[in-house]
Amino acid sequence: MQTAVVLCRMDDLPERGSRGFDPLGRGADTVFVVRQGEMLRAYLDRCPHYGDTSLPWRKDRYLDAAGEAIVCAAHGARFDPATGACLLGPCLGQSLTAVPLDLNPQGELTIAIESLQETFP
Repeated sequence: MQTAVVLCRMDDLPERGSRGFDPLGRGADTVFVVRQGEMLRAYLDRCPHYGDTSLPWRKDRYLDAAGEAIVCAAHGARFDPATGACLLGPCLGQSLTAVPLDLNPQGELTIAIESLQETFP
């Protein structure tokens, strides 16, 4: 049986926004969620160019100013919010690691802790 952790309510995310989360209680965000209208995606907060590099330049700042691409502040890489694929930068051909995300009937976004424990032992 998987343990679901509530990250936030869908309404807590701006229509074209992002937010980081620390579901394992490690003291730093390890997952982030991107919302573009009704589209919601969750990814590990790790740039594929260097596996332990956090993406945002500031808390919850995963998207460019237009809200159209995920940006790695360290490398300048740009990623497609819908697929996580690198569009520009040193990690072309690579992708962000997706995390399964669920929206429950109460409007809460949840992830299974088990989906992270292998990555963050």
